[in-house]
Amino acid sequence: MTTLALILQSVAYPVNVGSLFRVADGAGVSQVLLCGITPLPSSHAVNKASRAKQDDVAWRYVERAEDAIGELKSQGYTICGLEITDQSTPYYEMRAPDRLCLVVGNEDHGLTRSVLALCDSSVFVPMYGKGHSLNVHVSAAVVLYHIRQSERTDSHP
Repeated sequence: MTTLALILQSVAYPVNVGSLFRVADGAGVSQVLLCGITPLPSSHAVNKASRAKQDDVAWRYVERAEDAIGELKSQGYTICGLEITDQSTPYYEMRAPDRLCLVVGNEDHGLTRSVLALCDSSVFVPMYGKGHSLNVHVSAAVVLYHIRQSERTDSHP
């Protein structure tokens, strides 16, 4: 089973942070790294939205996402940005390595160029309606659960 980590680069809204903790718990993410202006789980709104899942998922604050990426790369993680770019591939084409870190960004601005430059790859969730993207926690859930479902499919021919 893939060891998953999640980096939140300046995810600003506490409800999104709390929801990402719930998604991380549900998908079996081993660690969440909060960076930049991302509110901490001590925030009432984060705690309420997470339903206290920050107590079940290891987390820590690292000021700069670039430093968090460097740490995880040194631990053997492949870094994948969740961002719509010209180089991004649809999430359903990704094959997860043994250790994968998904990096999600700010609700309005996405990932910074400096963070994207450190990513080994990037994926996006295709949109079929008029909107350009889904909410950050919804997109992360789609990708993380795709990885878990792919593992089940790959292990059962």
